[in-house]
Amino acid sequence: PFARDYAGYLDMRSFGGAQVSRTFYSRGQTGQQLLLGAYSALSRQIGAGAVKFFDRREMLDLTVVDGLARGIVCRNMKSGEIESYVADAVVLATGGYANTFYLSTMAKASNATAIWRAYKKGAFFANPCFTQIHPTCIPVSGDYQSKLTLMSESLRNDGRIWVPKKPDDSRNPSQIPEEDRDYYLERQYPSFGNLVPRDVASRRAKEICDKGFGVGKTKMAVYLDFSDAIKRNGKHWIEEKYGNLFDMYHEITAEDPYSVPMRIYPAVHYMMGGLWVDYNLMSTIPGLFVIGEANFSDHGANRLGASALMQGLADGYFILPYTMGDYLARTKFHSLATDHPEFKKSNAEVADRVKKLLSINGKQPVSEIHKKLGKVMWDYVGMGRNAKGLKKALKLIPEIREEFWADAKVIGESENINIELEKAGRVADFLELAELLASDALHRAESCGGHFREEYQTPEGEALRNDKKFSYVAAWEYTGSGKKPKLNKEQLTFEYVKPSERSYK
Repeated sequence: PFARDYAGYLDMRSFGGAQVSRTFYSRGQTGQQLLLGAYSALSRQIGAGAVKFFDRREMLDLTVVDGLARGIVCRNMKSGEIESYVADAVVLATGGYANTFYLSTMAKASNATAIWRAYKKGAFFANPCFTQIHPTCIPVSGDYQSKLTLMSESLRNDGRIWVPKKPDDSRNPSQIPEEDRDYYLERQYPSFGNLVPRDVASRRAKEICDKGFGVGKTKMAVYLDFSDAIKRNGKHWIEEKYGNLFDMYHEITAEDPYSVPMRIYPAVHYMMGGLWVDYNLMSTIPGLFVIGEANFSDHGANRLGASALMQGLADGYFILPYTMGDYLARTKFHSLATDHPEFKKSNAEVADRVKKLLSINGKQPVSEIHKKLGKVMWDYVGMGRNAKGLKKALKLIPEIREEFWADAKVIGESENINIELEKAGRVADFLELAELLASDALHRAESCGGHFREEYQTPEGEALRNDKKFSYVAAWEYTGSGKKPKLNKEQLTFEYVKPSERSYK
């Protein structure tokens, strides 16, 4: 499915932060094509009898026996039955936790429950505050919106980002002449222009909108304009490169991006923190492997695109098939069954938690409480963070958590399909993870890529790192309910390539 050039070779395109074409792509649906490929490969193995597939299960606990990860406890989402599964090793490939912010580009079902359960069983959580904000998303349109839609970063290759030079300019964009337009990224970053890194483009969009130059009804958007590219190369050329994206934008907004500029605004897109793993992708719990966005792995606070593409290939294709076999060959396992005391304990804890959620019997829908959490996270732990805001978030999050356990309304029963119950369990975990995320952001008193502290910036408004003090992985260790987590520092040593400040001017 990947794009080819005229000679038939794999084509490449630029991403923000790079002035060379370095990334293979499949129009505006590279991630979707990767998923389809993975699903097809999995289906083939299921058909061959090599994989036994258990659909409609949600992992609700990790079972640790004699210090080793030896299985999981799930809830059957159709029957409500609590099921235990014994294993010699466990692999978590459960994705990121961006839905802590309520509105994100992730699927609504994406959640943190699996990795949060593992964290509470002893797996360290690394760099939870490292959040990648994507600059080209369709803006929020109303209070009842449940998620945000990503428009591919590839659009910045040919689209030009601008706002009116006059604040609160309500003219139709086609009626605003060139001399009244501010192509602010091209003005501020003449070398990279619209292809500055994601964090830079996102912060500048927020900054320009906060000053009153935003567009659209909410004034929290900027224009992404393709008129010059259409004049230069023709509409058909744009259709071939971005047709599916333009169609999607039209379906969502009822606006034709071929004739009027797109409106875009940053949104939470990719979580670069996650469970700590070693170079074998094993967590601090022997036998628990974590791959993909669920781990912290390679990313640090990077500001570049194609993270999921890179990590999906590295973790799932090049590393885990070999390190998993090595672990299984070197480890002696005792025979276990689901009647083992640790499995019984995990099973009982899951059942008690389900019962507790259903017994709250409050008045507020779970989604409304999640929305309150999301607003706090976006306002104080989002693109622009500072000590005052983070401390306020750390005061508000426990209050929202108390409100959840006192007044959430979880309807239905546990013995059958219950989407509200599933949602409640995930939001309960987000309410705990949010506090760790904000605490990590507060402790890291520097700015670096996907983590921007407003107190730590250069005179030109760029991220100001403190490599001397914060050149480490912050690996947080669970110490018990109601107790502060313990910070473990994995120092980063650079022997050949030293950290340096990069200018995008």
